[in-house]
Amino acid sequence: MAHHMSALKRNRQSIKRTARNKGVKTGIRSMVKKLEQALATAKPEELQALVKKIVSTIDRAYTKGVLKRSSSSRKISQVVRKAAAAKK
Repeated sequence: MAHHMSALKRNRQSIKRTARNKGVKTGIRSMVKKLEQALATAKPEELQALVKKIVSTIDRAYTKGVLKRSSSSRKISQVVRKAAAAKK
């Protein structure tokens, strides 16, 4: 356990940030699962709107520092490829 005031504060901040980041990552994963479910049944317009929302969320997570650049790029690429494969 930390003894210095600055270390105690840093620990509190770390706990808050970890919880916030975990929520964002969980949200992204659940959105991708919704996309996978919608691939079979959704209309192209709905699918495109969902992809746009997911990409926006991933970009926001990168901007806020929740995801790193390569992780966010990879996730966006996977989402776009899945949606493009469903259009064919």
